[in-house]
Amino acid sequence: MKNYTITVNGTAYDVTVEEGTGSGVVPAAAPKAAPKAAPAAAPKKAAPAAGAGAVKVEASVPGKVFKIEASVGQSVKAGDNIIILEAMKMEIPVVAPQDGTVASIDVSAGDAVESGDTLATMN
Repeated sequence: MKNYTITVNGTAYDVTVEEGTGSGVVPAAAPKAAPKAAPAAAPKKAAPAAGAGAVKVEASVPGKVFKIEASVGQSVKAGDNIIILEAMKMEIPVVAPQDGTVASIDVSAGDAVESGDTLATMN
């Protein structure tokens, strides 16, 4: 017999496989959840620069930074695109919540982000 741990949709299962010339069918038992290891902590991004703005521009969905449309120091109006995220094969614009100036861009194209992550700050 060999023991394996298999992960399906984020749930770990301990599985025992019997070797031999039998039918290969093992009576089904209720899956026993293996103790789940704590996910590795994502590396923390450096704190925004001292000149960072007071208004945070956050990701509304988890995804990948597809394109950065604004630059530090650029004046933007409410609703202007700052960053484009790619999630579920769709491009999702992240827009300025108010009129102001982009104080910092805290991500780079290709970065993976989670919902609520700070992408940029504004003044």
